[in-house]
Amino acid sequence: MTPSPLATRQARFTAWWTGLPPAAGSAVMATGIISVGLHLLGHETLSRAALAMAAAAWIALAADFTFRLARRRSRWAAEADTPPALTAVAATCVLGTRLSLLGRQPLAVTLLVIAAALWPVLLPAVVRHWGHRMPGAVFLVCVATQGVAVLCGTLAIALPARPLSGVALGFFCLGLVLYAAAFARFDLAGLRTGAGDQWVAGGALAISALAGTKLMAAPLFTGAWHDVLRTVTLVVLALDLAWYLVLLVAEVRWPRPRYDVRRWATVFPMGMTAVATLSVSAAADLSWLREPGRVLLWIAVAAWLCAFAGMVRRAADVRSDR
Repeated sequence: MTPSPLATRQARFTAWWTGLPPAAGSAVMATGIISVGLHLLGHETLSRAALAMAAAAWIALAADFTFRLARRRSRWAAEADTPPALTAVAATCVLGTRLSLLGRQPLAVTLLVIAAALWPVLLPAVVRHWGHRMPGAVFLVCVATQGVAVLCGTLAIALPARPLSGVALGFFCLGLVLYAAAFARFDLAGLRTGAGDQWVAGGALAISALAGTKLMAAPLFTGAWHDVLRTVTLVVLALDLAWYLVLLVAEVRWPRPRYDVRRWATVFPMGMTAVATLSVSAAADLSWLREPGRVLLWIAVAAWLCAFAGMVRRAADVRSDR
């Protein structure tokens, strides 16, 4: 019996979706952080639309992750020790952070539990298989760790739950250590040859700065603690902005216009840098940073639209080829 055209299209789409690599999780990260940024600027309707898209993509990727774990264990194991696998942790934390800002604390806590369960499984496996001269995805060890710090810090204030501030501080410090370790293994040639994930070198610092702002807002850290956190956060943000400039110049010098799923790993650092800048502006009482943060966010939105259009074209091409 010949399958109907609708069934054929659905089968092709399913095959395309389930064939996505772990790096596809960066699309959830990018969309989620764009939602956070739009919320910070007061564009709530657009922010919630982006949140809905991020949540839908997270559910679909989580279902595929679970299916591979249950039915395709060899493939799951082969992918779990690669840096892009850590997008599962980071995407979960970004989505949880946005839900917490929306007031959905039970859902945010649930996502924190999921991220906290995944982090000790995936991160050691990734670190054990580290090599030398690695692509920008190597910095995901920092991104995933700081993602937990951000979500813990957000919930510590929203619930409130003071012990979570201490947990956030621990992950924040570990994230900075992991950044230094990842930088020692990063292949700087990726600035010229990277397919998009080279931007994570800056994005990891951006999410570190955002984690710093959450700690600065915690009542647990006052006086000297607050001053140290403020200084560290400002230094980290400055380094992130320096990376942003270097990476932007590299894009102009060596254009890479073709779509690659790793381009979502460009959008996420752009959006995260904007959110970190806006958050530091508020936390450190530096109002002059708000306008650069606003400009950076709209640049990130434009990059998101380009990546989304590329993804749609790629999906259409795959369906037509089959």
